[in-house]
Amino acid sequence: MSSFSGHLSLRAEARDDGQTFLARQSFKAPFHLSKPYWDGHALIVQVVNPTAGILEGDRLESKISVGSGAAVLATSPSATRIFQMKTGEAESRQRFVIETGGWLEFMPEPLVPHRGSRFRQRTEIDLAAGGEIFFADLLMPGRVARSETWAWDKLCLELTLRVGGDLILRERLHQSGAELKALASLAGAGEGACFANLVIVSPRLKDSPVWREAIVALHCEGVWAGLSALRGECGGWSLKLIASDNVALRRTLKHVRQTLLGLLPRLACDPRKL
Repeated sequence: MSSFSGHLSLRAEARDDGQTFLARQSFKAPFHLSKPYWDGHALIVQVVNPTAGILEGDRLESKISVGSGAAVLATSPSATRIFQMKTGEAESRQRFVIETGGWLEFMPEPLVPHRGSRFRQRTEIDLAAGGEIFFADLLMPGRVARSETWAWDKLCLELTLRVGGDLILRERLHQSGAELKALASLAGAGEGACFANLVIVSPRLKDSPVWREAIVALHCEGVWAGLSALRGECGGWSLKLIASDNVALRRTLKHVRQTLLGLLPRLACDPRKL
């Protein structure tokens, strides 16, 4: 079976008029870019996988670097499917570097691990003091319509966050489908439960308690929401979501973005607009 060793490398900078542009870009299959455009709030970059999805042996490397004063929304038009693998596994390494005064929203469509798949994703975020990020990692349990949920062989999602060179967060999800299904059941969610792991860092989030109360209020029937402050004085927060299905997850993410919009005006752009 053929496999890919693909890469994506982007460098965003701000023009004198305040608009963001891609100063450098390089990509190789299975990565492809739709034409980026400035929507008045951020440069919207759609990262497209023109293949069926992630296959056995794929090795993917991506890096997005955001300069001072630049603002980027990196998203994708469709879910990332991880297909069944006879032997071996697939791996993705992604790194985000945001300079002081830079903004990155990373909001791709969910990962969908199929039955018998094995996948490891390693994410590193390096944020300069005064940089901002809204990072979302979304997970569906598999192909619900085919009754193929919670059936992957291996799923490992690792995340490391540094702010100003200091290690702020290191976490790893490395659980079987059965273990995550049990967690979803505790949350009152059924077979189609979906997960979201959000990391939000901005100096603007340090002082106001109003937005925190609104986020905690999202915890209700059909949705579990857990909000935790990260160490240090960077204005960093970790938000974990479990929703009953993909529709409930999207609705909750929309509420989160709307809640934070007054403090983080870059969230006014539409992550799904092509």
